[in-house]
Amino acid sequence: MKNHAANDRAMKAWSMYDWANSAFSTTVMAGFAPILFKEYWGAGADASETSFRLGLTNSLASLLIALMAPALGAFADAGGARKRFLLVATCISVIATAALATIGRGAWEAAALVFGIGVVGFSACMIFYDSLLMDVSTPETSDRISARGFALGYLGGGVLFALNVFMTLKPHWFGLPDATAAARVSFLTVALWWALFSIPLFRHVHERGRSTTTSGLATIRAGFVQLGDTFQHLRRHRQAFLFLIGYWLYIDGVSTIVRMAVDYGISLGFPSSALIGALLLTQFVGFPASIVFGRIGERFGARTGIFIAIAVYIGICLWGYRLAHVWEFYALATAIGLVQGGINSLSRSLFSRLSPHERSAQFFGFYNTVGRFSAVIGPVLMGAVSKRTGNPRLSMLALTVLFVAGAMFLARVREKPLSSAEPQTQAS
Repeated sequence: MKNHAANDRAMKAWSMYDWANSAFSTTVMAGFAPILFKEYWGAGADASETSFRLGLTNSLASLLIALMAPALGAFADAGGARKRFLLVATCISVIATAALATIGRGAWEAAALVFGIGVVGFSACMIFYDSLLMDVSTPETSDRISARGFALGYLGGGVLFALNVFMTLKPHWFGLPDATAAARVSFLTVALWWALFSIPLFRHVHERGRSTTTSGLATIRAGFVQLGDTFQHLRRHRQAFLFLIGYWLYIDGVSTIVRMAVDYGISLGFPSSALIGALLLTQFVGFPASIVFGRIGERFGARTGIFIAIAVYIGICLWGYRLAHVWEFYALATAIGLVQGGINSLSRSLFSRLSPHERSAQFFGFYNTVGRFSAVIGPVLMGAVSKRTGNPRLSMLALTVLFVAGAMFLARVREKPLSSAEPQTQAS
């Protein structure tokens, strides 16, 4: 009975970390950092220049974590230190987020550096956090627990973002001089939120598997040895290998839609209030929808749930091609909210069952590397179609290729992982 209560507490504590860190992705990455880069930190520069600076910062941060992810996973597995690595990454991210509030007008170089550190830290956190799913779940419960984490992430990120948006609309109610000051204070609220709600995980989640007293250079050396073996293990674990290919394709489409949605709305002349409203709507719709997808995964299988989400995304592309009214933008935001958390949570839980436990952080390092390289094919594909046809709306249709191709690889993945005694067939 005591073990059951401890396991239940660990599952809830693990899920709460999504509630904690999603405030960064919502309020900082998607919300106010882009605005301050353009209007405050980049004051005096033209719009194209500030966009370039923000884009370059995001690209460099994404590239850095993509290159680091496999090594970080290898180091954590070699030392049995996934939770300790998560603690370090969380501290770095929280400090960087709080530091954003101190950067003054026109100091875009400092803002880019600190923001980039925050993005790298946030992405590193997800490597170790995702890999701990195997320590709080079983193959039978991983879909539900993963989905609950995403659901709480949507809710937590949405609650704090709603408060921060209200602060910018009514800054004097909070004793602040203007909306810019409110946006800067919002970074402090994110840092406090992240730090506070991370505590349950570090108190109640216990890392299973081997532990070691080895540290320092010995752990790093062991990590590099494991990293060199990971490519071989990925090829021997055919199901995980095939899944990663399919995941890379369809998650590229997902990420491209997320990144293009606001620009697409602006190009159609929709007001900024509609875009903010749609972002909030996506967060709160995503909360119950992620839970529902967790149930779908438990009852019908994670792969079936992912197929459903892919079908909805294809419909979003088709509808986006004919998008003409503000209400349609809200409808598409609702549709995205219904499946975005589901496709991510079920992908995470399915991959956790396809990965060997002793290499979970290492395999999730590659999983997150694939995620970091998402939205690479999609934008190029959209740009090429738009240039050739002269019709940017047709570029939305081109994204369906990524979802169809991803589904084809996913169809070759077996739902249940191979047993350790079963021979592994190399993927060619």
